[in-house]
Amino acid sequence: MATLTPDFCIIGSGAGGSVAAAVLAQAGAKVLILEEGAHHTRRAFNMQESWAYPALYQDHGNRATDDLAIIILQGRAVGGGTTVNWTSSFRAPERTLGLWRERHDVDIDAATLAPHYAAVEERLNIKEGTFDDVNRNNQKLWDGASKLGWQPELIRRSVKGCARLGYCGLGCPIDAKQSALITFVPDAVAAGAELRPDCRATKIELEGRRVVSVVAEGPDGPITVRPRRGLLVAGGAINTPALLLRNRLDSNGIVGRRTFLHPTVPVIGIFREPVEAFYGAPQSVSCHQFADRLDRVGYVLETAPVHPMLAAIAFPGHGEAHRQIAARLPFVQATIALLIDGHHDDVGGAIDVTAGGRINIAYPIAEPLREAARDAIKNMARLLLAAGAEQVMTLHDDPVTIRDEGDLARVDRTPFEPQRHTLFSAHQMGGCPMGQDTRRSVVDSRGRHHAIENLWITDGSVFPTALGVNPQLAVYAHARLFATQIARQG
Repeated sequence: MATLTPDFCIIGSGAGGSVAAAVLAQAGAKVLILEEGAHHTRRAFNMQESWAYPALYQDHGNRATDDLAIIILQGRAVGGGTTVNWTSSFRAPERTLGLWRERHDVDIDAATLAPHYAAVEERLNIKEGTFDDVNRNNQKLWDGASKLGWQPELIRRSVKGCARLGYCGLGCPIDAKQSALITFVPDAVAAGAELRPDCRATKIELEGRRVVSVVAEGPDGPITVRPRRGLLVAGGAINTPALLLRNRLDSNGIVGRRTFLHPTVPVIGIFREPVEAFYGAPQSVSCHQFADRLDRVGYVLETAPVHPMLAAIAFPGHGEAHRQIAARLPFVQATIALLIDGHHDDVGGAIDVTAGGRINIAYPIAEPLREAARDAIKNMARLLLAAGAEQVMTLHDDPVTIRDEGDLARVDRTPFEPQRHTLFSAHQMGGCPMGQDTRRSVVDSRGRHHAIENLWITDGSVFPTALGVNPQLAVYAHARLFATQIARQG
Protein backbone atom coordinates (compact mmCIF):
# COMPACT_ATOMS: atom_id res chain seq x y z
CA MET A 1 0.00 0.00 0.00
CA ALA A 2 1.43 3.36 -1.07
CA THR A 3 1.78 6.01 1.66
CA LEU A 4 1.80 9.74 0.90
CA THR A 5 2.56 12.59 3.33
CA PRO A 6 1.36 15.95 2.00
CA ASP A 7 0.68 18.95 4.19
CA PHE A 8 -2.97 18.89 3.14
CA CYS A 9 -5.12 16.20 1.60
CA ILE A 10 -8.14 17.50 -0.33
CA ILE A 11 -10.97 15.14 -1.25
CA GLY A 12 -12.74 16.37 -4.37
CA SER A 13 -11.70 18.63 -7.26
CA GLY A 14 -14.91 20.56 -7.94
CA ALA A 15 -15.57 24.20 -7.16
CA GLY A 16 -14.74 23.82 -3.47
CA GLY A 17 -11.77 21.48 -3.64
CA SER A 18 -10.05 23.06 -6.64
CA VAL A 19 -9.91 26.63 -5.39
CA ALA A 20 -8.85 25.49 -1.92
CA ALA A 21 -6.06 23.42 -3.48
CA ALA A 22 -4.88 26.38 -5.55
CA VAL A 23 -4.86 28.77 -2.58
CA LEU A 24 -2.95 26.38 -0.31
CA ALA A 25 -0.46 25.28 -2.96
CA GLN A 26 0.23 28.88 -3.96
CA ALA A 27 0.86 29.64 -0.28
CA GLY A 28 3.64 27.04 -0.31
CA ALA A 29 1.85 24.01 1.14
CA LYS A 30 2.30 20.53 -0.27
CA VAL A 31 -1.17 19.54 -1.46
CA LEU A 32 -2.63 16.23 -2.63
CA ILE A 33 -6.03 16.18 -4.40
CA LEU A 34 -7.98 12.91 -4.41
CA GLU A 35 -10.75 12.76 -7.02
CA GLU A 36 -12.97 9.70 -7.38
CA GLY A 37 -13.85 10.55 -10.99
CA ALA A 38 -11.68 10.32 -14.07
CA HIS A 39 -9.54 13.05 -15.62
CA HIS A 40 -11.17 13.79 -18.96
CA THR A 41 -10.06 16.60 -21.24
CA ARG A 42 -11.74 18.37 -24.14
CA ARG A 43 -10.72 15.65 -26.59
CA ALA A 44 -13.09 13.27 -24.78
CA PHE A 45 -16.07 15.62 -24.79
CA ASN A 46 -17.88 14.39 -27.89
CA MET A 47 -21.25 16.07 -27.17
CA GLN A 48 -22.95 12.67 -26.94
CA GLU A 49 -25.33 12.08 -24.05
CA SER A 50 -24.78 8.33 -24.26
CA TRP A 51 -21.11 8.85 -23.36
CA ALA A 52 -21.34 11.85 -21.05
CA TYR A 53 -23.85 10.67 -18.46
CA PRO A 54 -22.01 7.42 -17.62
CA ALA A 55 -18.60 9.09 -17.79
CA LEU A 56 -19.19 12.42 -16.07
CA TYR A 57 -22.09 12.01 -13.62
CA GLN A 58 -22.63 10.28 -10.30
CA ASP A 59 -24.25 6.86 -10.69
CA HIS A 60 -24.01 7.20 -14.49
CA GLY A 61 -26.58 9.97 -14.35
CA ASN A 62 -29.06 7.76 -12.47
CA ARG A 63 -28.67 9.20 -8.97
CA ALA A 64 -32.08 9.87 -7.47
CA THR A 65 -33.92 10.20 -4.20
CA ASP A 66 -34.98 6.94 -2.56
CA ASP A 67 -38.52 7.18 -3.86
CA LEU A 68 -37.22 7.98 -7.37
CA ALA A 69 -39.20 11.22 -7.27
CA ILE A 70 -36.23 13.54 -7.95
CA ILE A 71 -33.52 12.85 -10.54
CA ILE A 72 -30.21 14.19 -9.19
CA LEU A 73 -27.66 15.42 -11.73
CA GLN A 74 -24.27 15.65 -10.05
CA GLY A 75 -20.79 15.66 -11.55
CA ARG A 76 -18.19 12.93 -11.10
CA ALA A 77 -14.90 13.83 -12.80
CA VAL A 78 -11.93 16.11 -12.34
CA GLY A 79 -13.58 19.50 -12.00
CA GLY A 80 -16.65 17.96 -10.34
CA GLY A 81 -19.91 19.68 -11.11
CA THR A 82 -18.13 22.58 -12.81
CA THR A 83 -17.18 20.26 -15.67
CA VAL A 84 -20.84 19.58 -16.47
CA ASN A 85 -22.75 22.65 -15.28
CA TRP A 86 -24.36 25.24 -17.53
CA THR A 87 -21.97 28.11 -16.56
CA SER A 88 -24.58 30.26 -14.73
CA SER A 89 -22.79 32.41 -12.14
CA PHE A 90 -24.55 34.21 -9.28
CA ARG A 91 -23.32 35.70 -6.03
CA ALA A 92 -25.23 34.57 -2.94
CA PRO A 93 -28.33 36.76 -2.51
CA GLU A 94 -28.20 39.25 0.36
CA ARG A 95 -31.48 37.87 1.72
CA THR A 96 -29.93 34.39 1.96
CA LEU A 97 -26.81 35.61 3.76
CA GLY A 98 -29.05 37.58 6.13
CA LEU A 99 -31.14 34.50 6.83
CA TRP A 100 -28.00 32.50 7.61
CA ARG A 101 -26.80 35.13 10.07
CA GLU A 102 -30.16 35.57 11.79
CA ARG A 103 -31.39 31.97 12.00
CA HIS A 104 -28.29 29.82 11.66
CA ASP A 105 -25.62 31.82 13.51
CA VAL A 106 -23.30 32.12 10.50
CA ASP A 107 -20.58 34.77 10.76
CA ILE A 108 -20.30 35.69 7.06
CA ASP A 109 -21.60 38.70 5.18
CA ALA A 110 -21.34 40.09 1.67
CA ALA A 111 -18.37 42.31 2.54
CA THR A 112 -16.41 39.33 3.85
CA LEU A 113 -17.04 37.40 0.63
CA ALA A 114 -16.54 40.32 -1.77
CA PRO A 115 -12.76 39.98 -2.38
CA HIS A 116 -13.12 36.23 -2.86
CA TYR A 117 -15.92 36.67 -5.37
CA ALA A 118 -13.82 39.23 -7.21
CA ALA A 119 -10.80 36.92 -7.42
CA VAL A 120 -12.86 33.96 -8.58
CA GLU A 121 -14.82 36.02 -11.12
CA GLU A 122 -11.59 37.28 -12.62
CA ARG A 123 -10.10 33.79 -12.90
CA LEU A 124 -13.29 32.33 -14.40
CA ASN A 125 -13.78 35.30 -16.76
CA ILE A 126 -17.27 35.97 -15.40
CA LYS A 127 -18.65 39.05 -17.14
CA GLU A 128 -21.98 40.83 -17.30
CA GLY A 129 -24.56 38.95 -19.33
CA THR A 130 -25.03 39.79 -22.99
CA PHE A 131 -27.85 39.29 -25.47
CA ASP A 132 -25.34 37.53 -27.74
CA ASP A 133 -25.80 34.55 -25.41
CA VAL A 134 -29.59 34.52 -25.63
CA ASN A 135 -30.79 31.67 -27.85
CA ARG A 136 -34.43 31.20 -28.82
CA ASN A 137 -35.05 29.03 -25.75
CA ASN A 138 -33.96 31.82 -23.40
CA GLN A 139 -35.51 34.52 -25.58
CA LYS A 140 -38.94 33.04 -24.89
CA LEU A 141 -38.33 33.39 -21.15
CA TRP A 142 -37.18 36.99 -21.65
CA ASP A 143 -40.13 37.87 -23.88
CA GLY A 144 -42.80 36.30 -21.68
CA ALA A 145 -41.43 37.75 -18.45
CA SER A 146 -41.06 41.19 -20.04
CA LYS A 147 -44.64 41.22 -21.31
CA LEU A 148 -45.88 40.33 -17.83
CA GLY A 149 -43.71 42.96 -16.13
CA TRP A 150 -41.62 40.38 -14.28
CA GLN A 151 -38.21 41.97 -14.92
CA PRO A 152 -36.07 39.21 -16.44
CA GLU A 153 -32.29 39.42 -16.02
CA LEU A 154 -29.31 38.36 -18.10
CA ILE A 155 -27.17 35.71 -16.41
CA ARG A 156 -23.41 36.07 -15.99
CA ARG A 157 -21.54 33.06 -17.38
CA SER A 158 -18.11 31.54 -16.69
CA VAL A 159 -16.90 31.32 -20.31
CA LYS A 160 -14.15 32.59 -22.60
CA GLY A 161 -14.42 32.31 -26.38
CA CYS A 162 -17.74 30.47 -26.14
CA ALA A 163 -19.04 29.04 -29.43
CA ARG A 164 -22.50 28.53 -27.89
CA LEU A 165 -22.63 24.89 -28.96
CA GLY A 166 -25.33 24.19 -26.39
CA TYR A 167 -23.82 21.08 -24.79
CA CYS A 168 -22.23 22.54 -21.63
CA GLY A 169 -23.72 19.74 -19.52
CA LEU A 170 -21.71 17.15 -21.46
CA GLY A 171 -18.30 18.79 -21.03
CA CYS A 172 -16.93 21.61 -23.19
CA PRO A 173 -15.08 20.31 -26.29
CA ILE A 174 -13.28 23.62 -26.89
CA ASP A 175 -12.38 24.56 -23.29
CA ALA A 176 -14.48 27.71 -23.53
CA LYS A 177 -16.25 26.91 -20.28
CA GLN A 178 -13.99 28.13 -17.50
CA SER A 179 -14.54 25.13 -15.25
CA ALA A 180 -12.26 24.07 -12.41
CA LEU A 181 -10.94 21.45 -14.83
CA ILE A 182 -9.08 24.12 -16.82
CA THR A 183 -8.60 26.85 -14.19
CA PHE A 184 -8.11 26.15 -10.50
CA VAL A 185 -7.02 22.51 -10.81
CA PRO A 186 -4.23 23.43 -13.24
CA ASP A 187 -3.39 26.43 -11.05
CA ALA A 188 -2.95 24.09 -8.08
CA VAL A 189 -0.85 21.63 -10.07
CA ALA A 190 1.32 24.46 -11.44
CA ALA A 191 1.99 25.50 -7.83
CA GLY A 192 3.12 21.98 -6.94
CA ALA A 193 -0.08 20.16 -5.97
CA GLU A 194 -0.48 16.52 -6.93
CA LEU A 195 -3.74 15.37 -8.54
CA ARG A 196 -4.80 11.74 -8.23
CA PRO A 197 -7.94 10.96 -10.28
CA ASP A 198 -9.84 7.66 -10.02
CA CYS A 199 -9.10 7.64 -6.28
CA ARG A 200 -12.09 7.22 -4.00
CA ALA A 201 -11.57 8.13 -0.35
CA THR A 202 -13.14 5.49 1.90
CA LYS A 203 -11.68 5.78 5.38
CA ILE A 204 -10.73 8.63 7.71
CA GLU A 205 -8.73 7.68 10.80
CA LEU A 206 -8.42 9.84 13.91
CA GLU A 207 -6.16 10.05 16.91
CA GLY A 208 -7.88 12.10 19.54
CA ARG A 209 -9.27 15.19 17.83
CA ARG A 210 -7.03 15.03 14.75
CA VAL A 211 -7.18 13.29 11.40
CA VAL A 212 -4.05 11.18 11.03
CA SER A 213 -4.76 9.28 7.82
CA VAL A 214 -7.05 8.86 4.86
CA VAL A 215 -7.39 5.62 2.91
CA ALA A 216 -8.42 5.74 -0.74
CA GLU A 217 -9.01 3.11 -3.39
CA GLY A 218 -6.89 3.97 -6.41
CA PRO A 219 -6.51 2.41 -9.85
CA ASP A 220 -3.40 0.53 -8.68
CA GLY A 221 -4.68 -0.43 -5.25
CA PRO A 222 -5.17 1.24 -1.86
CA ILE A 223 -3.40 4.48 -0.97
CA THR A 224 -2.79 5.78 2.55
CA VAL A 225 -2.45 9.53 2.98
CA ARG A 226 -1.03 10.97 6.19
CA PRO A 227 -1.61 14.72 6.00
CA ARG A 228 0.74 16.66 8.23
CA ARG A 229 -1.48 19.72 8.59
CA GLY A 230 -5.01 18.73 7.74
CA LEU A 231 -7.80 17.26 5.63
CA LEU A 232 -10.21 19.27 3.49
CA VAL A 233 -13.34 17.42 2.35
CA ALA A 234 -15.01 18.77 -0.80
CA GLY A 235 -16.91 15.83 -2.22
CA GLY A 236 -20.19 17.71 -2.64
CA ALA A 237 -23.38 17.92 -0.63
CA ILE A 238 -24.19 14.22 -0.94
CA ASN A 239 -20.80 12.50 -0.96
CA THR A 240 -19.27 14.61 1.82
CA PRO A 241 -21.96 13.78 4.42
CA ALA A 242 -21.90 10.15 3.25
CA LEU A 243 -18.13 9.92 3.77
CA LEU A 244 -18.40 11.33 7.29
CA LEU A 245 -21.28 9.01 8.13
CA ARG A 246 -19.40 5.95 6.86
CA ASN A 247 -16.61 6.88 9.24
CA ARG A 248 -18.97 7.65 12.14
CA LEU A 249 -17.89 11.29 12.26
CA ASP A 250 -21.22 12.63 13.42
CA SER A 251 -20.79 13.66 17.01
CA ASN A 252 -23.94 15.80 17.25
CA GLY A 253 -26.29 13.94 14.88
CA ILE A 254 -26.34 16.77 12.34
CA VAL A 255 -24.38 15.23 9.46
CA GLY A 256 -26.63 14.43 6.51
CA ARG A 257 -29.61 16.34 7.92
CA ARG A 258 -30.95 19.50 6.28
CA THR A 259 -29.98 18.47 2.75
CA PHE A 260 -31.42 20.80 0.12
CA LEU A 261 -31.87 20.17 -3.59
CA HIS A 262 -33.51 23.20 -5.21
CA PRO A 263 -36.21 20.77 -6.45
CA THR A 264 -36.68 21.82 -10.05
CA VAL A 265 -40.07 21.78 -11.75
CA PRO A 266 -40.10 21.92 -15.58
CA VAL A 267 -42.85 22.71 -18.06
CA ILE A 268 -42.63 22.75 -21.83
CA GLY A 269 -44.08 25.24 -24.26
CA ILE A 270 -44.80 24.12 -27.80
CA PHE A 271 -44.37 26.84 -30.41
CA ARG A 272 -45.36 27.10 -34.04
CA GLU A 273 -41.87 28.17 -35.07
CA PRO A 274 -38.69 26.18 -34.27
CA VAL A 275 -37.02 26.90 -30.93
CA GLU A 276 -34.20 24.34 -31.22
CA ALA A 277 -33.44 24.47 -27.51
CA PHE A 278 -30.57 22.03 -27.99
CA TYR A 279 -28.41 24.82 -29.53
CA GLY A 280 -26.98 27.93 -27.90
CA ALA A 281 -25.99 28.86 -24.36
CA PRO A 282 -28.14 26.64 -22.10
CA GLN A 283 -28.94 29.39 -19.60
CA SER A 284 -28.62 33.12 -20.20
CA VAL A 285 -31.86 34.55 -18.74
CA SER A 286 -33.44 34.25 -15.30
CA CYS A 287 -36.46 35.73 -13.56
CA HIS A 288 -36.53 36.31 -9.79
CA GLN A 289 -40.05 37.72 -9.60
CA PHE A 290 -41.15 34.95 -7.22
CA ALA A 291 -37.95 34.34 -5.26
CA ASP A 292 -39.33 36.02 -2.14
CA ARG A 293 -42.98 35.11 -1.51
CA LEU A 294 -42.86 36.11 2.18
CA ASP A 295 -44.28 33.19 4.16
CA ARG A 296 -44.41 30.82 1.19
CA VAL A 297 -41.62 28.90 -0.57
CA GLY A 298 -40.14 31.02 -3.35
CA TYR A 299 -38.74 29.99 -6.71
CA VAL A 300 -36.55 31.25 -9.54
CA LEU A 301 -37.36 30.81 -13.24
CA GLU A 302 -34.69 29.74 -15.72
CA THR A 303 -34.47 27.61 -18.85
CA ALA A 304 -33.08 24.15 -19.55
CA PRO A 305 -31.64 22.82 -22.81
CA VAL A 306 -33.75 20.18 -24.53
CA HIS A 307 -31.30 17.48 -25.60
CA PRO A 308 -32.85 14.24 -26.87
CA MET A 309 -31.93 11.88 -24.01
CA LEU A 310 -32.69 14.32 -21.21
CA ALA A 311 -35.92 15.29 -22.94
CA ALA A 312 -36.97 11.68 -23.38
CA ILE A 313 -36.55 11.10 -19.65
CA ALA A 314 -38.51 14.23 -18.77
CA PHE A 315 -41.34 14.12 -21.30
CA PRO A 316 -44.56 12.55 -20.01
CA GLY A 317 -46.54 9.67 -21.43
CA HIS A 318 -45.74 6.27 -22.88
CA GLY A 319 -45.71 4.68 -26.31
CA GLU A 320 -47.41 6.69 -29.02
CA ALA A 321 -48.22 9.64 -26.73
CA HIS A 322 -44.57 9.97 -25.76
CA ARG A 323 -43.46 9.58 -29.39
CA GLN A 324 -45.73 12.40 -30.50
CA ILE A 325 -44.26 14.81 -27.96
CA ALA A 326 -40.69 13.75 -28.80
CA ALA A 327 -41.41 14.35 -32.50
CA ARG A 328 -42.04 18.03 -31.67
CA LEU A 329 -38.58 18.38 -30.08
CA PRO A 330 -37.37 21.27 -32.29
CA PHE A 331 -40.49 23.27 -31.38
CA VAL A 332 -40.23 22.75 -27.61
CA GLN A 333 -39.17 25.40 -25.11
CA ALA A 334 -38.32 24.33 -21.53
CA THR A 335 -38.80 26.65 -18.58
CA ILE A 336 -37.86 25.48 -15.10
CA ALA A 337 -38.60 26.68 -11.58
CA LEU A 338 -35.97 26.17 -8.86
CA LEU A 339 -37.82 25.85 -5.55
CA ILE A 340 -35.88 27.61 -2.78
CA ASP A 341 -35.98 25.04 0.00
CA GLY A 342 -34.89 25.59 3.59
CA HIS A 343 -35.82 29.26 3.94
CA HIS A 344 -39.01 28.59 5.88
CA ASP A 345 -39.93 25.70 8.16
CA ASP A 346 -38.97 22.93 5.72
CA VAL A 347 -36.02 20.85 6.87
CA GLY A 348 -35.14 19.46 3.45
CA GLY A 349 -33.97 15.90 3.09
CA ALA A 350 -31.54 13.52 4.74
CA ILE A 351 -28.49 11.55 3.64
CA ASP A 352 -27.89 8.15 5.22
CA VAL A 353 -25.64 5.21 4.39
CA THR A 354 -26.42 1.53 4.68
CA ALA A 355 -24.24 -1.00 6.45
CA GLY A 356 -22.71 -1.75 3.06
CA GLY A 357 -21.97 1.92 2.43
CA ARG A 358 -24.74 2.65 -0.09
CA ILE A 359 -26.05 6.22 -0.07
CA ASN A 360 -29.75 6.75 0.65
CA ILE A 361 -31.27 10.16 -0.13
CA ALA A 362 -34.64 10.81 1.47
CA TYR A 363 -36.42 13.95 0.37
CA PRO A 364 -40.14 14.29 1.12
CA ILE A 365 -42.05 16.82 -0.97
CA ALA A 366 -43.98 18.54 1.81
CA GLU A 367 -47.09 20.61 1.16
CA PRO A 368 -45.26 24.00 1.13
CA LEU A 369 -43.10 22.70 -1.70
CA ARG A 370 -46.10 21.26 -3.54
CA GLU A 371 -47.87 24.61 -3.26
CA ALA A 372 -44.80 26.37 -4.66
CA ALA A 373 -44.56 23.84 -7.49
CA ARG A 374 -48.20 24.33 -8.48
CA ASP A 375 -47.85 28.09 -8.32
CA ALA A 376 -44.67 27.93 -10.41
CA ILE A 377 -46.32 25.74 -13.04
CA LYS A 378 -49.18 28.22 -13.42
CA ASN A 379 -46.86 31.21 -13.68
CA MET A 380 -44.54 29.44 -16.12
CA ALA A 381 -47.58 28.66 -18.25
CA ARG A 382 -48.65 32.30 -18.17
CA LEU A 383 -45.14 33.33 -19.18
CA LEU A 384 -44.92 30.93 -22.14
CA LEU A 385 -48.38 31.79 -23.39
CA ALA A 386 -47.39 35.46 -23.24
CA ALA A 387 -44.29 34.55 -25.27
CA GLY A 388 -46.48 33.02 -27.98
CA ALA A 389 -46.65 29.32 -27.15
CA GLU A 390 -49.52 27.47 -28.83
CA GLN A 391 -49.82 25.36 -25.72
CA VAL A 392 -48.00 24.59 -22.49
CA MET A 393 -47.71 21.07 -21.15
CA THR A 394 -46.97 20.06 -17.59
CA LEU A 395 -44.77 17.03 -16.95
CA HIS A 396 -47.25 15.11 -14.82
CA ASP A 397 -47.57 11.46 -15.77
CA ASP A 398 -51.01 12.51 -17.03
CA PRO A 399 -50.03 15.93 -18.37
CA VAL A 400 -52.14 19.03 -18.13
CA THR A 401 -52.33 20.91 -21.41
CA ILE A 402 -52.77 24.67 -20.98
CA ARG A 403 -53.90 26.89 -23.84
CA ASP A 404 -55.35 29.83 -21.93
CA GLU A 405 -55.92 31.20 -18.43
CA GLY A 406 -59.02 29.06 -18.00
CA ASP A 407 -56.95 25.87 -18.09
CA LEU A 408 -54.79 26.85 -15.10
CA ALA A 409 -57.29 25.68 -12.50
CA ARG A 410 -56.65 22.11 -13.64
CA VAL A 411 -53.12 22.32 -12.26
CA ASP A 412 -54.46 22.58 -8.70
CA ARG A 413 -56.67 19.52 -9.23
CA THR A 414 -53.86 17.33 -10.58
CA PRO A 415 -51.88 15.29 -7.99
CA PHE A 416 -48.33 16.45 -7.36
CA GLU A 417 -46.90 13.37 -5.69
CA PRO A 418 -43.72 11.25 -5.96
CA GLN A 419 -43.32 9.83 -9.45
CA ARG A 420 -46.42 11.69 -10.64
CA HIS A 421 -44.43 14.65 -11.99
CA THR A 422 -40.89 15.02 -13.38
CA LEU A 423 -38.53 16.69 -10.89
CA PHE A 424 -34.81 17.32 -11.18
CA SER A 425 -32.04 18.59 -8.95
CA ALA A 426 -28.81 20.01 -10.31
CA HIS A 427 -27.98 21.92 -7.10
CA GLN A 428 -27.23 19.92 -3.97
CA MET A 429 -26.55 21.86 -0.76
CA GLY A 430 -26.45 21.30 2.97
CA GLY A 431 -25.86 18.18 5.03
CA CYS A 432 -22.87 19.60 6.93
CA PRO A 433 -24.12 23.10 7.78
CA MET A 434 -21.86 25.83 9.06
CA GLY A 435 -22.55 28.04 12.06
CA GLN A 436 -21.10 29.11 15.37
CA ASP A 437 -23.61 27.09 17.42
CA THR A 438 -22.02 23.65 17.83
CA ARG A 439 -25.39 22.10 18.65
CA ARG A 440 -26.88 22.96 15.24
CA SER A 441 -23.92 22.87 12.86
CA VAL A 442 -21.03 20.64 11.77
CA VAL A 443 -18.39 23.27 10.96
CA ASP A 444 -17.81 26.86 12.00
CA SER A 445 -18.19 29.88 9.72
CA ARG A 446 -14.77 29.24 8.19
CA GLY A 447 -15.38 25.58 7.41
CA ARG A 448 -13.51 24.07 10.36
CA HIS A 449 -15.08 21.02 11.99
CA HIS A 450 -16.31 21.70 15.50
CA ALA A 451 -14.97 18.44 16.96
CA ILE A 452 -11.96 17.61 14.74
CA GLU A 453 -9.37 20.36 14.82
CA ASN A 454 -7.61 19.66 11.49
CA LEU A 455 -10.66 18.84 9.37
CA TRP A 456 -12.36 21.40 7.13
CA ILE A 457 -15.27 21.15 4.69
CA THR A 458 -15.08 23.36 1.60
CA ASP A 459 -18.10 22.58 -0.55
CA GLY A 460 -21.82 23.36 -0.78
CA SER A 461 -22.65 20.95 2.03
CA VAL A 462 -21.83 23.76 4.49
CA PHE A 463 -24.76 25.91 3.29
CA PRO A 464 -27.44 25.95 6.03
CA THR A 465 -30.22 26.29 3.43
CA ALA A 466 -30.54 26.28 -0.31
CA LEU A 467 -28.89 29.32 -1.83
CA GLY A 468 -31.78 30.54 -3.97
CA VAL A 469 -29.61 30.82 -7.09
CA ASN A 470 -27.24 28.49 -8.97
CA PRO A 471 -24.56 27.78 -6.36
CA GLN A 472 -21.27 27.20 -8.20
CA LEU A 473 -19.89 30.73 -7.75
CA ALA A 474 -20.87 30.86 -4.07
CA VAL A 475 -19.12 27.52 -3.46
CA TYR A 476 -15.95 28.85 -5.06
CA ALA A 477 -16.06 32.05 -2.99
CA HIS A 478 -16.75 30.36 0.35
CA ALA A 479 -14.03 27.78 -0.27
CA ARG A 480 -11.55 30.51 -1.15
CA LEU A 481 -12.45 32.34 2.06
CA PHE A 482 -11.92 29.18 4.11
CA ALA A 483 -8.66 28.21 2.39
CA THR A 484 -7.24 31.71 2.72
CA GLN A 485 -7.74 31.56 6.48
CA ILE A 486 -6.23 28.06 6.65
CA ALA A 487 -3.16 29.28 4.75
CA ARG A 488 -2.76 32.27 7.08
CA GLN A 489 -2.78 30.02 10.14
CA GLY A 490 0.55 28.57 9.01
